[in-house]
Amino acid sequence: MLIGDVARRSGVSARMLRHYESLGLVRPTGRTGAGYREYSSEDIRRIFHIEMLRSLGLSLREVGRALDDPGFTPSALVGDLVNRTRERIAAETELLTRLRRIDAVEPAEWEDVLQVVALLQALGSESAGKRQRAALSFVDEAPAPVDALAEAALSETDPNVAGAIRWALAQSGVGVPALLADGLASPVAEVRQRAVQCIAEIPDGAVPVLRDALTNPDVVVRRSAALALGARGMADAIPVLLDMIVEGVNDVDAADALCTLAGNPGLVDEIAFGLVDRLADGTTEPSARRRLTQALADVPGTRALRALTDLSQDDDRVVAQTATYILRLRAAR
Repeated sequence: MLIGDVARRSGVSARMLRHYESLGLVRPTGRTGAGYREYSSEDIRRIFHIEMLRSLGLSLREVGRALDDPGFTPSALVGDLVNRTRERIAAETELLTRLRRIDAVEPAEWEDVLQVVALLQALGSESAGKRQRAALSFVDEAPAPVDALAEAALSETDPNVAGAIRWALAQSGVGVPALLADGLASPVAEVRQRAVQCIAEIPDGAVPVLRDALTNPDVVVRRSAALALGARGMADAIPVLLDMIVEGVNDVDAADALCTLAGNPGLVDEIAFGLVDRLADGTTEPSARRRLTQALADVPGTRALRALTDLSQDDDRVVAQTATYILRLRAAR
């Protein structure tokens, strides 16, 4: 079969067939009387073998070894190909992510593209100072890839940089990026906690996400969400805040959040009943009862007053003294 026929049937161009010949990969078995290359069926089979191996990512040199070296074993080379492919996919995925970040800000000019690329590079810098400056510059740069900032927030370990990133996200005015909301379901505890910290500082659109976080399996996420919601006056946070006081975890912050909520007359009785119920629970530890009593100090209304009056006669001397002291303060107001 002549080279033109081989090219048509195999899909390999005549030019590439000549290149294979120059490399010694496949040589036509014979020549016609006019001197044209003539390929045998075995030559054509070898061409197909070459193309199959090339489709796996082998170089032409590696193809030659695979076909001609009797002692050649594929296991090591295939393993190397797997690693090379993974690296290539990772690099292509990184490039795709970067392009999507640029596309998302809808750059009007190439200067905008260069600006975004510079910000992305700075956020990925090994220097904490550069990352921090990049985060702080987000509010002054337009367009700015907020998703990149959210991604950085989920991985940042330096507390100063993390604080700058949270501030920048809060100033962005775009609500809660989907990456942060998704971060609450991360299998990595640190990522979940960074996500809820960022969301808690975002002023717009965070409440629905924080409400969902109140049922998160991660207790740290639940507590952070409750503190943020309590500070915003959201009643959904009350049960978790009460649990925090009982458990003695960030109990002062939880009590402060309840105090904020108690400023809403419609929530006063709910808070008071919640504190009283936990005080009456026979399984509540003495130290927890003392914290609950202290929390009643900032709850207005007759229900809290009656509870404090009862507690002033409590068998626990510290609880009784605390309640008595609070009653005196309330009477002096």
